[in-house]
Amino acid sequence: MKKRMTLLLSLLLITSWTLAGCASSSNEPQQGAGNTPVEETSKEPVEMLLRHTQVGADKQKRLAILQDVVDKVEGEVPNLTFTLDGVESDVNRKEKLRGEMAAGNPPDIFELFGSPDSKVYAKEGMLLDLTPILQELGIQDQFTSLEPFTYEGKVYGLPIGGSGEGFFYNKEYFEQKGWKAPTTMAELDNILAEIKADGKVPLASASKAGWVPLMLTNHLWSRYAGPEITAKFATGEAKWTDPGVVQGFAKHKEWVDKGYFKKGELGFEYAEYTTQFTSGEVVLMYDGTWKSSVFKEGQSGESLIGKVGFFNMPPVENGAGDQTSLMRDVNNGYGFSATVADDPQKLEAVKAFIKNFYNEDMQVRGLVEDGVLPAMKLDEKVLTDSITDDLMKEIVAVLNASKTSFPAFDALVQADVTTEISNLQIQKLIGGQTTPEKMAEELQKVQEEANASVE
Repeated sequence: MKKRMTLLLSLLLITSWTLAGCASSSNEPQQGAGNTPVEETSKEPVEMLLRHTQVGADKQKRLAILQDVVDKVEGEVPNLTFTLDGVESDVNRKEKLRGEMAAGNPPDIFELFGSPDSKVYAKEGMLLDLTPILQELGIQDQFTSLEPFTYEGKVYGLPIGGSGEGFFYNKEYFEQKGWKAPTTMAELDNILAEIKADGKVPLASASKAGWVPLMLTNHLWSRYAGPEITAKFATGEAKWTDPGVVQGFAKHKEWVDKGYFKKGELGFEYAEYTTQFTSGEVVLMYDGTWKSSVFKEGQSGESLIGKVGFFNMPPVENGAGDQTSLMRDVNNGYGFSATVADDPQKLEAVKAFIKNFYNEDMQVRGLVEDGVLPAMKLDEKVLTDSITDDLMKEIVAVLNASKTSFPAFDALVQADVTTEISNLQIQKLIGGQTTPEKMAEELQKVQEEANASVE
């Protein structure tokens, strides 16, 4: 039990938890879900809680897709009622779900971060083993990757979709200046300087939550130090103090010091990030490919339809590794409480949810309506025929032009390292309270402590 709690606490970082919260017999690993006879299904009314993060105006299409799946499942499973619980993504992952896991009462269905969270929860017996369900539904080989949700050969979660990260830019403004998407870091630097000189803000910023600016920083240190370096921190093969990593931190700080971000960014929420770009106040926005959904009819960026482009982080001079590499992952997904296996009717609902959510029609719908890259393998012609808007075509072309990819840092390092850089160090760097060198040293200290605590 001591080892189990040490592992869980390394992720949760909530000092007020009690051992009793994790000792409930209901949290023990369940038998294969697919072994429960469907004929045992109760006809009594059953309620299930479904936690999602589709909150806010720009996620309404995503919420509509989820609601349609919920309606289908309720129609297929007698006497079933879902209660939808919408929570902001960061709050769900870092606060609510972690607390619920510690207390042994996660929602029946919930949005789940793949690596490293799902493996920690799976080891604690908190997640439903989906392996027999995928086999029963015949879709076990249909996903592009289930690695972030796989623990000891069993699948404990399913990715909602995939994503990549790069620069969205105001194509109309670029055309007025006679510019094209930059192909080198030097070209990007010149563009940022000219935008600033033109009286506009070059880059969107909203750094109240550290993950937002770290999307950009992560790609910068991966350019200078190589896309593989972040995966080596947790093994001790590489250090945060690597000169290339420090150079990436320094590049971000250089752009801050040159006034390329809006003043006061440490107080801005993520929603402000999008508004800065859609309002025309800023010219470039580094973000995930999911943001393409904003530039569709009825969405907040509707006025920019046909006026937005997308490009990868340009190569840097003397950078390490593949300079076309791009951040891509399938780490955002759905998980299911292990206790569902105790209730045949809830288990039937989970199977119906997976069947109705993970199929070609819904994957295409997610891509077309919401800009979410498919998590399942789809026929190339189906994909080609489905992509009709110019921005998504441009995004796909950029993704296809990258020879390699790398996961985001928070899928590769321990939770306490993620907390250190996301909740403290990046804000100190932006706020001028630390230097790139000191930031790297502080991160390496936390990294070494985390590595030493590995079982």
